[in-house]
Amino acid sequence: MDLLMQCQQKRQSSLPSNLHGPGRGIVMNGTPTAGSYKEVASLYLLSVRIIQAKNIRQSDLVSKPDCYVSLWLPTASFEKKRTKTIWNSREPAWDETFHFRIQNQVKNILELSMHDADLSTPDDHLFTVIFDVAQLKPQHNTRKTFALNPKGEEELEVEFKMTQIFDPPEKIITNGVLVSREISCLEVQLDKQKNAKSVKGKKDLMLMVKGSYENSKSTTSSSGNQFLFHSVKGWEPELTACLQDAGFPLDVSFREDVVDTATHSLTVPLKSLPKEEYMEVAVPIEDTEQLNLKLRAKDCPEPFDVRLGFNLCKEERDFLWQRKRVVAAALKKVLQLDQDLKDHEVPVVAIMATGGGARAMTCLYSHLAGLQKLNLLDCVTYITGASGSTWTMSKLYEDADWSQKDLRGPVNSIKKQVTESKVSSFSWDRLKYYRKELKQIREEGRQTSFSDLWGLLIESMFYKEKNESKLSDQQRAVNRGQNPLPIYLAINVKEDDSSTQDFKEWCEFSPYEVGLLKYGVFVRTEDFGSEFFMGRLMKKIPESRICYLQGLWGNVFSLNLVDTWNLATNSEQFWEQWVKNRVQDIDKESEQLRERSSHLNTHLYTPSGKLSKTLKDILTNRPIHGEQHNFLKGFQLHNDYNQHNQFSTWKDSQLDSSPNQLTPLAEKLCLVDAGYFINASYPPLLRAERNVDIILSFDYTMDTPVQSIEQTFHYCSEQRIPFPKIELSEEERKNPKECYVFMDEKCPAAPTVLHFPLVNDTFRTHKAPGVKRSSSEMAEGDVNVSGFWSPYFLMNFTYSEHEFDRLLKLTEYNIQNNKDLILNAFRTAITQKKGSRT
Repeated sequence: MDLLMQCQQKRQSSLPSNLHGPGRGIVMNGTPTAGSYKEVASLYLLSVRIIQAKNIRQSDLVSKPDCYVSLWLPTASFEKKRTKTIWNSREPAWDETFHFRIQNQVKNILELSMHDADLSTPDDHLFTVIFDVAQLKPQHNTRKTFALNPKGEEELEVEFKMTQIFDPPEKIITNGVLVSREISCLEVQLDKQKNAKSVKGKKDLMLMVKGSYENSKSTTSSSGNQFLFHSVKGWEPELTACLQDAGFPLDVSFREDVVDTATHSLTVPLKSLPKEEYMEVAVPIEDTEQLNLKLRAKDCPEPFDVRLGFNLCKEERDFLWQRKRVVAAALKKVLQLDQDLKDHEVPVVAIMATGGGARAMTCLYSHLAGLQKLNLLDCVTYITGASGSTWTMSKLYEDADWSQKDLRGPVNSIKKQVTESKVSSFSWDRLKYYRKELKQIREEGRQTSFSDLWGLLIESMFYKEKNESKLSDQQRAVNRGQNPLPIYLAINVKEDDSSTQDFKEWCEFSPYEVGLLKYGVFVRTEDFGSEFFMGRLMKKIPESRICYLQGLWGNVFSLNLVDTWNLATNSEQFWEQWVKNRVQDIDKESEQLRERSSHLNTHLYTPSGKLSKTLKDILTNRPIHGEQHNFLKGFQLHNDYNQHNQFSTWKDSQLDSSPNQLTPLAEKLCLVDAGYFINASYPPLLRAERNVDIILSFDYTMDTPVQSIEQTFHYCSEQRIPFPKIELSEEERKNPKECYVFMDEKCPAAPTVLHFPLVNDTFRTHKAPGVKRSSSEMAEGDVNVSGFWSPYFLMNFTYSEHEFDRLLKLTEYNIQNNKDLILNAFRTAITQKKGSRT
């Protein structure tokens, strides 16, 4: 699809590309959720016969390789399987067959990894073949010979067979990208009083359902008599009960060798249990004693605690309906219109703010105050922010009517905090307070990280007292459409495997929802940080205070070394040449044939040497980052996910073609400051569903004040997201103007962007629009917002009153001096919207 066609389709509601009929809603706590639908999926038995390998290289100079093959299919099994080891052979032959129960509507990617066994050191990983099972035809034997190097000398020969299983088909729920499969809930009841004699002393009953959300539990770790296990029904899970000495760690107690040799153990396939009925079983203890358990297997209820879909949530749609009335009235007044605007004539105006620490926080206050003085603030529907600008937003939205009040009050309040010394924030008493607060959130079930400590420091530096407010509390500030809707931006990255440039996923936060744009999955804001499995809320953790999110959104310390190198040199050559994984396409099909298919290419991954691996581990490790429970946990990717138009819009890395490495399989989210990729907060405003017409782009970057908008343009061009073309001369990059207007007449769906860089241009000679400075006033126009000696550098959090006031006056002046450009953009947008209905 070319960009023009994409532009024409932007205004249409987005539905999954592979719908076979109208989209049906699922229930999210009683609320219909559009954009998701149900499918019936067949189950198949996949047989994989590992036959032989040829001409395998030697990984050392001492002996021939001792090879085995491991098989990993995470959509069908919780564990890796492996062949026996063939010792001292370059042409090992195994002839071993492995079986997997697969579901045909999920993307099943089989990884075949060959290793060279070693008795004294870790086994050498030789290569991995990544194979899309969707290439296979049911009821056919398919023999594949995988070439393991470009010359084809090394080979792995494998035979596949896929046979349909005539069990009842599985009912799934999907948005076309993610799939939620049927969940089986096993309830285990143990009457501790009745069985007190059996479990007394040093004995402990250990329970495990491999691959389940809970994995394992023990009687000593729970005070109750009931134990629950949630697992994928199609995997045919089993319960293992084992009585052993208390005190063993669960991960040690349930090693295969321990369970297999235990004399007092019991294994029960869940499919053997009568549905919804209790069945009694006994764990043998002694010759004449047994431990009695009651088991019941039931299907998990269908209502979700997440929202699957790419459309806007109901709460945001309700907000837009109310906000449109406010915006229409404001536009009529400021543009002096003779008639009221009709609903379809009201443009959606958004503010986009970048990061920049205390500088960004201060400037956003100033820009908002400037818009208020011009009576333009009520014309705005959205405000998005990243990093330091989110500190302004989160503070303002504590007041439910902030935009209807004089902003001089909040500005004076933040001035007091910015100009005060921050030494007290690092006092011994404050450090003890931070420790106490971090201990409390750990007790609530959250993992703590440096970003939490950083959030407490931000709170101490700019608020001076404990702030109990939460992001969901901001719903009160938008429940009548009285303020623009705030959206905060972060990115999800790999914790220790990639650079930010190599893998990142946009994550947006609003008072209503938190969601990952690429997957179309959202959770209620008050549930963010809780534990989920397959869309169900498994463990509710109290919503965190807003300061911890401020630390996450603006964590300027979560870089890894390769990110630091890329930012410093603006080059990825070092990463590409020395550290990045070597993955090559070994499919023999034509490129044209593959482009028409949702099948993923077969890839060969060849691991780097030990030195490169060590170097990569050092360069990609993020010692200071923020981990959060992954609300995508358990979900699997749809078989056609890579053809879905919404996923395709936001996919931008090589890993997007590697489902086994994407976020649904990750244990945790690793959320960092969005500025590590592009120091801007455009992505939420570029969602087609929001239909944003005008973006007031406030860039608080020093030294490179137009870089972020140029980077956004290049990103949008590559992703085919409607965005105006940005063309600037070298002179404009060095000496940018106060305001640029970018629009694309050939693509009406692209928003008009008014970009305000942080520059000191005519403010040097004018104290107000059209009012020149006298010779005695010229010093007030000398505001240094670039260069090494600027007082507004990123890591400075304390300004003098004079520095604060001058920065405030500069940014407010830049808005007021370009009022006509803003009003003209409003008039043009209204005219275009009127014309679109004629």
